[in-house]
Amino acid sequence: MNSKLASRPQTSTVLAASADEGGRPWLTRIRVQLLGGLVLGVLMPAAVRWDLLEAGMVSPGSSLGNSLWGTALAVIVGYMFLRQLAAYPGVRPTTYILPVFAITFGALSLLMFGLRLDYSRYQLLASFALTLSWYYWVFLTIRQRNRPRIAIVPGGNHRGIDRLPGVHWTRLDRPALAEGAFDAIAADTNANLPAEWERFLMAVALKGVPVYPVKQVVESLTGRIEVEHLSENTFGSILPSLPYRKAKTLADTVAALVLLPVLMPVLALVALAIRLESPGPALFRQRRIGLGGHPFTIYKFRTMRQRGHGETGPHFTSEEDDRVTRLGRVLRKYRIDELAQILNILKGEMSWIGPRPEAIELAEWYEREIPFYGYRHLVRPGITGWAQVNQGNVAEVDAATSKLHYDFYYIKNFSLWLDVLIVARTVHTILTGFGSR
Repeated sequence: MNSKLASRPQTSTVLAASADEGGRPWLTRIRVQLLGGLVLGVLMPAAVRWDLLEAGMVSPGSSLGNSLWGTALAVIVGYMFLRQLAAYPGVRPTTYILPVFAITFGALSLLMFGLRLDYSRYQLLASFALTLSWYYWVFLTIRQRNRPRIAIVPGGNHRGIDRLPGVHWTRLDRPALAEGAFDAIAADTNANLPAEWERFLMAVALKGVPVYPVKQVVESLTGRIEVEHLSENTFGSILPSLPYRKAKTLADTVAALVLLPVLMPVLALVALAIRLESPGPALFRQRRIGLGGHPFTIYKFRTMRQRGHGETGPHFTSEEDDRVTRLGRVLRKYRIDELAQILNILKGEMSWIGPRPEAIELAEWYEREIPFYGYRHLVRPGITGWAQVNQGNVAEVDAATSKLHYDFYYIKNFSLWLDVLIVARTVHTILTGFGSR
């Protein structure tokens, strides 16, 4: 395979990249989406109420001027966040439009109030409502009308790529492509393709049609990296960003210090309820594997009946486990039992977001059964993570292998944007009880 094609820069998602290429409907273009938000959400409400051409109305420091500049910034920042979140697999932008713009417009209101700046409440409220309307219409229209069209080059291992949803797949039978027929080409870049297909891939790449390795397409559409197809020298490309890892550790500690006084009454009430329901300590302690493969003691609120000197039985919990107390089921469903791990965060052993730490016995079992399992310890374990919001809690080897696919995707795409998405999905998980046992 030609090295120039095999080493194309990886996009955050094939779906997002292909939608922005030439030949797609105008509504998918970034400049159209952003300009529409600014015109409809910022200028239109002001034009309805004021004559924008009147001298001094939009000057800095005036009520309308502050509101116009502020709402424009809220729209731009909100749209940037939305684009970043939508870049990850399985994300529907319509799910995050309201939370994202509620945050940016809410922050704008607090900033103006805190700095005692003159502003128009009408402009802020009207801008917020019209911005929501515009982006809901844009992304609902795109979802209904636009599905990426990806052609598959024959030869090699396609890993069942054409069974993945959300894409119009076409298997090519000859090295020819009509103008504008497809948004992208998928090929097994590790296979020895015939010379005519090599020339075909080079030709379409020169015409501006993206050529993606099958492995990258699968990763982009599923949010998983399949460990069965990895080799030892692959892991240099998925090492997490060191600067972000340091910044995240600091942010974790600051957030824990800020939240601890707020959570203390809740933690105390939970501890009291546990002690009243069944004999035994309120906190459950267990040795687990953390960053770099080093063991540490994790804290959780006890959700099981005390047996002898502690909770005995399997190291994983089944859906109808009779060891779990009535209160424990509620704590597990809404992840309240995990709140005690704020102590682990303060000790630097855990993060708010990361792969879930496993018990030492389970980790040793997985290490024997699953290739490359130990690489999940490249980042600090977390209270919630990419695998948890996509799959839930697991224990069996097959399910743990699938979970590891998600963990590797998280490590490779280790970033603020992915963490923000995980936080948003965690809220949904808590409200629905998804994956709890």
